[in-house]
Amino acid sequence: MEKVTHLVDVQGIEKSFSTPAGDLKILKGVDLSIDEGEVVGIVGASGVGKSTFLHILGTLDRPTSGKIFYEGREVFSMDDASLAAFRNRTVGFVFQFHHLLPEFSAFENVMMPGIISNMNRTDLASYAEGLLTNLGLGARKDHLPGELSGGEQQRVAVARALILSPMVVLADEPTGNLDTATGEELFRLLLRLNRERGITFVIVTHNESLSKQCDRVLKMVDGKFEGTR
Repeated sequence: MEKVTHLVDVQGIEKSFSTPAGDLKILKGVDLSIDEGEVVGIVGASGVGKSTFLHILGTLDRPTSGKIFYEGREVFSMDDASLAAFRNRTVGFVFQFHHLLPEFSAFENVMMPGIISNMNRTDLASYAEGLLTNLGLGARKDHLPGELSGGEQQRVAVARALILSPMVVLADEPTGNLDTATGEELFRLLLRLNRERGITFVIVTHNESLSKQCDRVLKMVDGKFEGTR
């Protein structure tokens, strides 16, 4: 029987942090499989480990124990330099606070990951402009972040996350700093990108009404997933 390989497989992830009172265990044996083209929502109360898990899933941090496979490749067996290169090519990030570089235009912010990766500048510029146009920002591409609304800044952050055509995009409370209407608009944008481009998303959100639009919803309770939908 042929072995089925998921896009991402998470096996027994645990994460502890040292404190003066002893080790604090945040993640307690997390398992998860994600298939290509899925939109997975993660909900749960503050402090249960959602962001910690997302950072480990995106290889921004290493687990205390456990393994993560991307297309069958165990990523934490890599050294730090190889892992950083893998992360830059494979994972896109959208955070609650957009983390745009204030002195660069929207266009330059979107291009930045490709510049770091030494992509062909002509191809990179063409793709960045196409992304911004697709996200409704073609006329705003030369504006600095401070000249854009909160929703526009988050759309620039989404374009930046997509510039290297990542395998998966991880979004940590992407609507959390936006008003209700703008947050709903951004969420619809992510779902449209999933439908049109087949982009895989893992989205941490406190907004359960938005999370219900995902293909699956996982609730994190006390460092583990309680169930799925």
